[in-house]
Amino acid sequence: MRALRYRAPRAAARLMIALALAAPAIAHAAPPAACDDWSAYRQFIAHFMQQDGRIVDFSTAVQQTTSEGQSYAMFFALVANDRATFDRLLGWTRANLSGGRFDADDVTLPAWQWGRKPDGSYGVLDANAASDADVWIAYDLFEAARLWRAPSYAKFAWALVTQIEKQEVVTLAGLGPMLLPGPHGFQTNGTTRLNPSYLPLPVLRALAAEAPSAPWTSVAQNAYTLVKSTAPLGFSPDWAAWRDGRFIVDPKNGDVGSYDAIRVYLWAGLTDAADPLAKPWLDAIGGMRERIAQTGVPPERVATTTGAAQGEAPLGFWGALLPYLRALNDTRAVNLAQTHLAALDTTQHNAAAPDHPPVYYDEVLMLFGTGAADGRYRFDATGRLAPRWENLCPSAHARS
Repeated sequence: MRALRYRAPRAAARLMIALALAAPAIAHAAPPAACDDWSAYRQFIAHFMQQDGRIVDFSTAVQQTTSEGQSYAMFFALVANDRATFDRLLGWTRANLSGGRFDADDVTLPAWQWGRKPDGSYGVLDANAASDADVWIAYDLFEAARLWRAPSYAKFAWALVTQIEKQEVVTLAGLGPMLLPGPHGFQTNGTTRLNPSYLPLPVLRALAAEAPSAPWTSVAQNAYTLVKSTAPLGFSPDWAAWRDGRFIVDPKNGDVGSYDAIRVYLWAGLTDAADPLAKPWLDAIGGMRERIAQTGVPPERVATTTGAAQGEAPLGFWGALLPYLRALNDTRAVNLAQTHLAALDTTQHNAAAPDHPPVYYDEVLMLFGTGAADGRYRFDATGRLAPRWENLCPSAHARS
């Protein structure tokens, strides 16, 4: 469903990004916050968000927007205490990915992909939903309601999470409740395809806290079982499958772990240490730490059943791995990650280097990783977001 993401040749992608960055539709950088300004977030918004609230991934030929991109940007807006941008992102998502049907009484799960069609017009390219974006958007809305003391967001969140439970959560025989990657196309002839990176433990914990009678606690436990069972050498695959009562190698994509799977390490690193699954989850995916200790770099792709690696990962992978390495108390690897991320920040944000424009996925991973490492946010053991501004800025709630 999401094979178009992050696969464009880098030279071509850089050209498309450079052209797109010149377009007048992209928003100017958000003005500095009155308290605890987050410059990397402002630069992300300036590069990738249109004035109407659309996040554009210029590395794709169709100039796509994904529900994932909208959900992540909403999360970053929460961390930055930027309610105006949050509302623009939400408004564009509701109008364009959900066709205007996104309120407390009538919710359509957001289409995962929107962009330029073959005839040159823009609109939905794939109407199937992506459950990772759906749970993140629900999470963003619940947390916006709490942090900004605005109950109207929670009404949207409840409507959305109800549809997620109806359309994207299934009971797998021999396992229990599990989150499908989307409503359609993932259960065929007794095989259910799954994506480990779609199951961030802090988000699942937060949904379980909001809806204790729903299956989210069981989904979290089964997500750990998925990750542990499909990482025999400590590397998570991008995709896996469930058939005949056990996890198997994904019949479509095989055992490769790469651009999707890198987020499995990220979510594990962001999980609060007090969560009973935090340490077992980290232990299950220790192969990446061991490989970095051996080679000094994370692989771009790894065969999870043999450990065979290909390529050197893009710099953004270091952003995803920074919280993971910090959680493992690997000082040497943390220093490596921070060195690489400093190079990424210097190169991509240097106006004198127009041939190295920011790349959407690199920037997303960097914001997640460095934002947490810098103490801008954390998740508590129940999955609640604890942004730094909540305590650092006395008038934050009033200003929001």
